[in-house]
Amino acid sequence: MNPAPVLSFHSRTRSLVFIAVFAALTAVGAFIRIPVPVCPFTLQLLFTTLAGLLLGRFRGGCAVGLYVLLGLAGLPVFTEGGGPAYIFQPTFGYLPGFILGTMVTGYIAEHLHAPTIKQLILADISGLFFVYLCGMVYLYLITTVYMGQPMTLRSLFLYCFFLAVPGDICLCIIAAILAKKLKHHGFSI
Repeated sequence: MNPAPVLSFHSRTRSLVFIAVFAALTAVGAFIRIPVPVCPFTLQLLFTTLAGLLLGRFRGGCAVGLYVLLGLAGLPVFTEGGGPAYIFQPTFGYLPGFILGTMVTGYIAEHLHAPTIKQLILADISGLFFVYLCGMVYLYLITTVYMGQPMTLRSLFLYCFFLAVPGDICLCIIAAILAKKLKHHGFSI
């Protein structure tokens, strides 16, 4: 088993700066939203997928994890505020989904050599699957079990998948194009 590589001070500082930048971008993305019933459509996905593509699974996951921790600590960075009580919001499941999705996207991107835009889009969509999986399962459970409000699977898929997926796929495409262009112009961490 190989030990983890030792990063220079410059590399560690650069990594921390990019983690903080993507945590901040994700927070900004939460406030750029298009109202859709039940599941708000935001630009968070654009920045979480970019974090995975550009920072990789570990640093990208750290960036999105930092964003979630800041929100749970009380900073109003989520679409509906912040604080520990936010875990009772129906859309909370999308937040751990963003972390997992970023890590999946980053893992795939790390294993691509000279990736095409199509490969990057597929990496983004793979991560998006986990965002939806976590978000929709949590929303269904919190709504039906905790809140005691009946919700059909049909309405869950209508509001949280069919209405949101076209926009999210567009964000995946935009993230792939941006990542490809940034890497082409020398972006590296």
